[in-house]
Amino acid sequence: MFYTNVTTIKQFFILGFPGLSQEYYGPVSALLFVLFLAIAVGNIFILVFVKCERSLHKPTYLIFCHLALTDLLFGTVTLPKIISKYWFNDSIISFYGCFVQMFFVHFLGSSHSFILMVMALDRFIAICAPLRYTALFTNNTVSVLCGISWIVPMSWMVGIVLDALRLPYCNLNIITQCYCDHQSITGLGCEAVREVQEVAFGVAMLSLLLPLGFIIVSYFVIIVAVMRMTSSNRSRMIALSTCLPQIIITLLFYMPRCFVYMANIVGFTFSVPVRIVIVMLYSILPAAINPLIYCFKTKDIKEHLKKKLVTLKINNSTTTG
Repeated sequence: MFYTNVTTIKQFFILGFPGLSQEYYGPVSALLFVLFLAIAVGNIFILVFVKCERSLHKPTYLIFCHLALTDLLFGTVTLPKIISKYWFNDSIISFYGCFVQMFFVHFLGSSHSFILMVMALDRFIAICAPLRYTALFTNNTVSVLCGISWIVPMSWMVGIVLDALRLPYCNLNIITQCYCDHQSITGLGCEAVREVQEVAFGVAMLSLLLPLGFIIVSYFVIIVAVMRMTSSNRSRMIALSTCLPQIIITLLFYMPRCFVYMANIVGFTFSVPVRIVIVMLYSILPAAINPLIYCFKTKDIKEHLKKKLVTLKINNSTTTG
């Protein structure tokens, strides 16, 4: 696909939250900075903790590490620029820098979606075929599946970005969002915008709905399998509780996105400021919350943390004594 190159835009202006009074720039930038610190500290902690605890070198926790890495990278790619806008009044991003950010925004979101599918597969095998779990779902298997979850979306997003990059840009250079995304950038194109956006939308739906369909079927089969168990209700609840962290993480990722897409389908539209706030909430908040879910809703990690804290307390008592 070729377009006449009439690009005159050399840089983009990140609008951020439209209509935000300047007196709130400080508090907003501080809030975003706290979120960035929470994302960085929480997800780095998960990566380091699982790496250092050899007993956690299991498929489930390796998947958590891949999810933590996508969350860490997403926060690192998106938040510093919008923080600098409200903190230092720096709203300018270079033309190609905006496309690089767009690539990582959509690539990381797609990879996260496919890794969630791997996580659902992990729970499916663990519950429905427990005796074969260690043979079927090894660390090597997880590494291969998660590697595919990184590589496949990357190949798609390279094509999407190159397609958008070939558009002629001659309109305004204002990105009506807190970061560069495909719709905001291509909306500034001069021609063939609809065609490019439709292709990107199709890829986005594939990245969202394919994993989501597999996840829904997997957890439905898991629930049916648990209900058919001949063991006690307590044993059934314990089996289901092993899926709880994964279910919460999956719901945090998919529910807001599905809500926004469904609202658009039925014709319900949000105002621009509300839409931007919603996108930021479902993009950034899960990345900050997920490490807490890993720590407090996962039995092994929680027990290892308790042991570490008890050991630290004993050592401190011995030192002060």
